[in-house]
Amino acid sequence: MTSIVPTATPETMRRIQWIQGVTIVWMSIEAAISLSAAWMARSTALLAFGGDSAIELLSAALVLWRFRVHVSPELAERRAARIAGALLAVLAASVVVASVLAFLGYSEPRPTYLGIGILLGAVAIMPWLAREKRKLSAATSSAVLRADASQSVVCAYLSMIALVGLGANAIWHLAWADPAAGLLIVPFIVWEGRETLRGKACGCC
Repeated sequence: MTSIVPTATPETMRRIQWIQGVTIVWMSIEAAISLSAAWMARSTALLAFGGDSAIELLSAALVLWRFRVHVSPELAERRAARIAGALLAVLAASVVVASVLAFLGYSEPRPTYLGIGILLGAVAIMPWLAREKRKLSAATSSAVLRADASQSVVCAYLSMIALVGLGANAIWHLAWADPAAGLLIVPFIVWEGRETLRGKACGCC
């Protein structure tokens, strides 16, 4: 990631802080509910989605801190990127193991309407957050904010994939659809982790 260019107007700075504040509040709710629902329903798709949400929460908090203190500690940012990348790698491996165990019959995901509800919320909210962050990134030439916008887009994609898996299980009782959705999410997580380690935003937004 490159350093933030401190050329934003006071109004833009307030907008950035407000958007990141909204992101942190929503990602906290999203991660807590999706991971709780994943545990109760043994849902690998929700595990993948919730784990990614928790890591995005850390990213949003970093962006908010960077714009509030107006400094650019590149070493700290590189370390944060390494931590986030490593966590995403662990998450991807965990989802693969959980999905394989589900396919082998060691655990069977159950329908979870709580999980479906939080995914519907993410489908509605994350694209809006991504659009706002892209606008603010363009106004400030901020690479770290652009990367955060990309993560919001990835989160929207993940919520759609997970929603298909959970919906198929809830409507047609296709238990295999849940771990299948989890495995479909893994490439997105791996891509996001690789780009985070490189200090880049993924090119999906």
